[in-house]
Amino acid sequence: MKFVWKIISNVISFVLFALMVFLAFVVISSKASGGDPTVMGYQFKSVLSGSMEPTFLTGSIIAIEPTKDGSKYKKGDVITFKEKDNKIITHRIIGVKDTNGKVMYETKGDNNNGPDLAPVLAENVIGKYADITVPYLGYGLNYASSKAGAALLLIIPGVFLLGYSAISIFGAIRSIDGEKKDKKVEQSV
Repeated sequence: MKFVWKIISNVISFVLFALMVFLAFVVISSKASGGDPTVMGYQFKSVLSGSMEPTFLTGSIIAIEPTKDGSKYKKGDVITFKEKDNKIITHRIIGVKDTNGKVMYETKGDNNNGPDLAPVLAENVIGKYADITVPYLGYGLNYASSKAGAALLLIIPGVFLLGYSAISIFGAIRSIDGEKKDKKVEQSV
């Protein structure tokens, strides 16, 4: 039983450590780039509306493959773009227009009744949806972006690490006390 507990303890320690390293990497890389978190070349965006359901659900995280050339996409691709008011939207291309060498996309959310009102200029395209979705994680990411969420994400792992350290120290003290008692028993015999 002691062996099983030790394995479980080591696995939990490894997972917590790996999670902390990953979160530190994501936070540092997003702060360094001054933008959204980028991992292995993908940007991760939270889905805030149901316009693309059932392709991806509200509250999901989606991976976007960033682009430098926004004019290479075709009908059926799902792109992420900036609107005039810097609002970020992810919708499907339903039409491509080339007017005087300027590429524009007609887009529509899969769950919307009609197309978007304004065409999307190629230079406003951020990237293409990479077919990677993590359902419901966006709710957590949005909360983590708030001041309360960021504080909580620092406090909870800290409490877990302190608790784990206290348990480890208590276990080591019990082990040392047990060895001392065993030596006293051996010496008295």
